[in-house]
Amino acid sequence: MLIGDVARHSGVSTRMLRHYDALGLVRPTGRTVGGYREYSAEDVRRIFHVESLRSLGLSLKQIGRALEDPAFTPSALVGDLIRWTEDRLEREQELLKRLRAVDASAPTGWQDVLRIVELMQGLNSASAARRQQTALTGPEGVSAPAELLAGAILSESDSNVAGALRWALARSGGDGTAALAAGMRSEDVDIRRRAVRAIAEMSDAPGATSVLTDALGDPDMTVRRHAALALGGRGVTAAVPTLVGMVVEGANDVDAAEVLGTLSQDPGSADRITTALVDELAAPTADSATRIRLIQALVELAGTTAREVLRQLTHDDDRTVALVASAFVGVLEERSLEGLDDDRDV
Repeated sequence: MLIGDVARHSGVSTRMLRHYDALGLVRPTGRTVGGYREYSAEDVRRIFHVESLRSLGLSLKQIGRALEDPAFTPSALVGDLIRWTEDRLEREQELLKRLRAVDASAPTGWQDVLRIVELMQGLNSASAARRQQTALTGPEGVSAPAELLAGAILSESDSNVAGALRWALARSGGDGTAALAAGMRSEDVDIRRRAVRAIAEMSDAPGATSVLTDALGDPDMTVRRHAALALGGRGVTAAVPTLVGMVVEGANDVDAAEVLGTLSQDPGSADRITTALVDELAAPTADSATRIRLIQALVELAGTTAREVLRQLTHDDDRTVALVASAFVGVLEERSLEGLDDDRDV
């Protein structure tokens, strides 16, 4: 088979076939009377072997060694190829992220592109101080794309810089929810924690409530707590069990109690929340400190049911619990009297 026929059947150009010949990689078995290369069926099979190995990323030199050395073992080389490919993909993903950030900024000229590149360099700086300054101020005349800020939040380990990035994202006017939602699916718990905190501060972002509701089922307790506080502030009662659990465990219990108080302004939720707290008060595992935290949460609740429970607790067998309940009942009654006096003045 002549070189032109081989090229048509194999898809390898005649120029590349000549290059293979020059390298000694695939030499035609014979020549015609006129000196043209003539390939045998075995030569064509070797061409396909070469192309198959090239598709794995092997260099022509590596392919020659693989085909000629009987002692050659592919395992080490394949391992190297995997690592090189992973590195290349990581670099290309970073490039793709940069290009998308530039595109999202809708540049009108190359000066706009250069400013966005400057912004990205600042956010990727090895200096935490520079990253924070970039998040707070950015290059002059540049509005940081929300997606870029969201990506920076997910990778930021410095708490001060992360706070500045969340502040910038919340005020960017863009929607970084999609990027942060992707972070919520990460196997890295630190990334999920960064994502949920950022979403919690994006009160008006479309889809934020749905992502936070899903986060209530996260295996990490910290993620669940951030989600519950944010959802409770939005009036989502699905957060109640987690918030009650926070009071019991003493984890951000003051914040959780305040949010439960806000949710109890809805008459339909007040009894449910009170019942959940009372059940925990009666739990055999509830020690004195836990019961006092639960009493403090009851004080925050609206409605008469919670106050009636507090009055009953003034006679609790645990003297410390009874004294705390009595003190709170006195404070609430004093407030009620002050409210009546204000009404009379009006």
